[in-house]
Amino acid sequence: MNTQTDNKPIIAVRNLVKKFGSFTANDHLTFDVHKGEIFGFLGANGAGKTTAIRILCGLSAPTSGELTVAGFDVYKNADQIKKNIGYMSQKFSLYDDMTVWENIRFYAGIYRMRRKDIREKTADLLKKLDLEPVRDKLIAGLSVGWKQKLAFSIAIFHSPAIVFLDEPTGGVDPVTRRQFWEMIYEAASNGITVFVTTHYMDEAEYCDRVCIMTEGKIIAMNTPSKLKEEYDTDSMDEVFRKLARNVET
Repeated sequence: MNTQTDNKPIIAVRNLVKKFGSFTANDHLTFDVHKGEIFGFLGANGAGKTTAIRILCGLSAPTSGELTVAGFDVYKNADQIKKNIGYMSQKFSLYDDMTVWENIRFYAGIYRMRRKDIREKTADLLKKLDLEPVRDKLIAGLSVGWKQKLAFSIAIFHSPAIVFLDEPTGGVDPVTRRQFWEMIYEAASNGITVFVTTHYMDEAEYCDRVCIMTEGKIIAMNTPSKLKEEYDTDSMDEVFRKLARNVET
């Protein structure tokens, strides 16, 4: 999955702080992510995951810290960052009152893709997802699972360097979640870096490395196998439980 060929990180974060008044959502976060890596950002709801991902996407400004995404500084080059990333939120980022084809065309236009490329890639995508029969159907008529798969495909439609997935598998069944992760594997094998937030600890098993957060702080970061070895457990869920107990005490 990890196709990194050099030591230069595609995402570099040093002492990221984000405050909302007296509340600290991100408390001195420091980490690197490398090209082609599936990097899991894990933690319970409210841990600060979404705040951090919005900053990395250029959608929110940090209070302090040094951050680069795809080689661009988040303070100076937010527009350049947006051109080099894809983004999918937990609400799938699709417009229910638009058809499948219209959603694809709309986002491809935002990504400033050429019309010829849009036509060719749309035909390939519809065939790959077996959505040709419903290309003119409103998104509202699709199942949650199909919305999810289509939203992810649109997020990487323009072949970005990085795709950010903010709790993308919320509210779907385990089978659909596994199918979604197969799509993530394929994207990573094609060199796209995948930065995914989730509160499902079992999904940590699918990542190259994971970063676990609690109350705005990073409390552990390593490969799933090394974390399970370090905490003498058989699952990432048990790792998280042990870490949570350590934080509480």
